[in-house]
Amino acid sequence: MSLSLSLSLSLSVSPSALLLLLVLAADPLVGASDVDPYRVLGVSRRASQAEIKKAYKQLAREWHPDKNKDPKAEDMFIKISKSYEILSNEERRANYDQYGQMEENQRPHQPHQGFHSFHSSFHFDESFFHFSRSGRDFADSKYMLHFAQFNSEVLPDSYQRPYLIKITSEWCFTCIHMEPVWKETVQELEALGVGIGVVDIGYERRLANQLGAHRTPSILGLINGKVTFFHYAVVREHLRQFVESLLPQRQVEKVMDSSYRQFLDRWPEENKPSVLMFDRRAETPLLFKLAAFAYKDYVRFGYVDQGLTETTEVQRRFSVNTLAPTMLLFKENAEKPADVIQARAMKRPIVDEFISNNRFLQVPRLVNQKLFDELCPVKQFHRRRKYCVLLITSEDDAFTSGNSAFRSFAASNTKEVLRFAYVYQHQQKPLCDTLLQDRNTILPQVVILERRSAAGKVVYKEVMGGWNGSEEDQRLLQEELELLQKEPAFLSLEVTLPELNNELAAMFLIRWMNTAYDYVSQLYLDVLYSNWREMMPILSLIFSALFILCGTVIIQAFSEPGEEKPSKPKPKEPPPTSAGPDGAESSSSRPPKKNFVEVTELTDITYISNLVRLKPGHINVVLVLSNAAKQALLKKFAKEVFSFSGTQTLHYSFLNVDKHQRWMDSLLELSPEAILAEQPGEEDDDEGGADDYRRDYTGHVLALNGHKKYFCLFKPVFTGEEAESSRSSDEDGGARSRSRSRSRSSSRSRSTTIQIHHKLDRLSLWMERLMEGTLPRHYVPSWPGLDKITPEG
Repeated sequence: MSLSLSLSLSLSVSPSALLLLLVLAADPLVGASDVDPYRVLGVSRRASQAEIKKAYKQLAREWHPDKNKDPKAEDMFIKISKSYEILSNEERRANYDQYGQMEENQRPHQPHQGFHSFHSSFHFDESFFHFSRSGRDFADSKYMLHFAQFNSEVLPDSYQRPYLIKITSEWCFTCIHMEPVWKETVQELEALGVGIGVVDIGYERRLANQLGAHRTPSILGLINGKVTFFHYAVVREHLRQFVESLLPQRQVEKVMDSSYRQFLDRWPEENKPSVLMFDRRAETPLLFKLAAFAYKDYVRFGYVDQGLTETTEVQRRFSVNTLAPTMLLFKENAEKPADVIQARAMKRPIVDEFISNNRFLQVPRLVNQKLFDELCPVKQFHRRRKYCVLLITSEDDAFTSGNSAFRSFAASNTKEVLRFAYVYQHQQKPLCDTLLQDRNTILPQVVILERRSAAGKVVYKEVMGGWNGSEEDQRLLQEELELLQKEPAFLSLEVTLPELNNELAAMFLIRWMNTAYDYVSQLYLDVLYSNWREMMPILSLIFSALFILCGTVIIQAFSEPGEEKPSKPKPKEPPPTSAGPDGAESSSSRPPKKNFVEVTELTDITYISNLVRLKPGHINVVLVLSNAAKQALLKKFAKEVFSFSGTQTLHYSFLNVDKHQRWMDSLLELSPEAILAEQPGEEDDDEGGADDYRRDYTGHVLALNGHKKYFCLFKPVFTGEEAESSRSSDEDGGARSRSRSRSRSSSRSRSTTIQIHHKLDRLSLWMERLMEGTLPRHYVPSWPGLDKITPEG
């Protein structure tokens, strides 16, 4: 196989580069391409564009390198993309059908010269063999970006247009593969208004690090200050789709017959003119999307597909020509467009001029300082004076007629030196109060002003008499404006205006959600394409937060609760009863912090704080005792509850039944089920009356929940020979019924014969069930008072 090469090497080419050229020239694969795009896509030569597109999408999903792990997947995917690029373009498809051309710049009837390869979706042409001294394409020199230039010019400009940036370096031969596609794409997208940039990673390492680009070649997009990497095969159609995907999806609204009136009538809320573009394409043209993004702060955009039957009414309503793309611009009047443009080949400069000349309403509302600066610029020269006629009004229905009359007056005064605007007083109160000097002026009110400095200094004059839109008001305002142009000193008042409130500023929550969404989407892309180097800052932040959170949880789980300051014992109350560590044999979920149990007496003084006003979730465990059994029961009680004293929600008290027998009776009477469980069948045998019998509550324990108004009851357990038969405790849900023939006198005599300290033998088990929440609860409507003392009998 013979190959004719035209080498134009400068003397600066190194021997290593010359050796590489010789190797490439000797490559036996160089020659005419035998790739048939129809065979690659599996379609016939008579296939329609819809069939070609369908076959391409199916094969692209099947052979995408990220999903198909076959070693040949990358080469096959590149062939599929290249074949679709040829067949989707009617001109290139016709050239291939007639001449077998694979490239646009290939001459007909001539064998394909140069080097052609499908490695990594890049290809060579004759330009590969022409090296400059730096190894960089001369056409890229005007797009070269530097760190300072990027941050001062490109980054702010990315909020007005997207940028397509190529990352390259000297002697990057892989970068040369993409040059033909890159040139074609740049030529097309730059004409539409896309910014182009090239970064040499060898000279601009600092800028490359800022962009997150660490390998060559790379292509990335920049919009709104956010960087997005291109991860697909480098073909022109993919690059175009990538730029289109950077733009906001809802920037242009699809308009139909049923929605065009609503679209045009939203100018009062949006405070912007509206543009309708008519074309026969199913999708919104990229040119129009780019223009909508550039002027999103000034104009609203809608697109009408002329090929749909649902848009015939709006086309007929405005007499739109279907032979060429048309743009209609509407301001306050939704019945008639303020400006019209129509051209077969719509160019970006024409669109920019059309929108720039109509980017404001005839009478816009001042909603932020930026709009105020553009409408009413600061005076620079005498011949460039701009007077701002400002209507201070309200959005209430009562002011609608006056506002409409002001817009009509402004439409009849189209002098370049005058700018008309209005503000809502409640939205811009600092501005209105400054101009009206805090006087209770009746609205609406017209103010004529001229700005003298960017710091807010203005000269102004109020139009006397207010404004209601009458013919007299219009005549008086017209005379004031004519006098103003003759005598500039007519504006006699001077004041410094505050900065306007930004009525369009998003709420903090919305800004935070948008930022979070950007981080999550960027993290997803980095995970999808295994871009670990760029993920490190986000991953480091996430893992640091998780480590701190888990560490805090672990520390709190294994640490003891903080020591509470010991409360000072009250002088009238007995000192706290102490129990040694020998009481620790009882099981507990939390070890005690002290070597004693603090038990206070429940009296009429401590009753409110220890029961009625007890904190939610806290329980007061009360031991009922008598004077005779006080010391023995307190020691036994302290030993049984010692292992539970580390729980901060439990408090311990004792109640002297000799003083407060009536309180115990009242409490049990409020809960009938507790009385039945206490001594079932006893009331049937009561022949002597309530005065003949006095219940023995010694050794009972109450768990009182003051907030939820319920209590749990522990009754003494009798040990010895009758332990099993006479046990009566709440932990078993109530004891079995004793024989109704057993007399009360025998019950009282039995309690006195058994040793006192054995009454609390099962208390620790009852406490365990209390902590588990499995004990029966007896609810009361209210707690009985403790103010009465039982008299000594």
